[in-house]
Amino acid sequence: MSAWTSDELDRIGGADELEVAPTGADGSPLRPTPVWVVRIGDELYLRSWRGDDGHWYRAAAAQGRGRISAGGVTKNVSFAAASDEVTNEAVDAGYREKYARYPSYVEPMVAQQARATTLRLIPREETR
Repeated sequence: MSAWTSDELDRIGGADELEVAPTGADGSPLRPTPVWVVRIGDELYLRSWRGDDGHWYRAAAAQGRGRISAGGVTKNVSFAAASDEVTNEAVDAGYREKYARYPSYVEPMVAQQARATTLRLIPREETR
């Protein structure tokens, strides 16, 4: 398993939006969807504001793989459920701090429906 570089963490974590394109059931990438991303330490997290009704989230959870692009970085990733080491409170705080200028959008992102979809992004090296 690969790790994020400091530059990737800074660029992706500092981007307003991330384009996420999970792999579909047939192995092809789905159309990219813009989502919010937060950095907590050396990890990157995202949520579906629609909860598990979000199309991209359902594909990401089912297939566990995809591609992201943000801050000039494009990377193949795996999607993993957030671990017990990172609490929803930390991710909530990340959303509230980073996106404070959008209070009406932040509240749905820290509500239980979205919290249940918290995914950690894991960089994936491509094998040829």
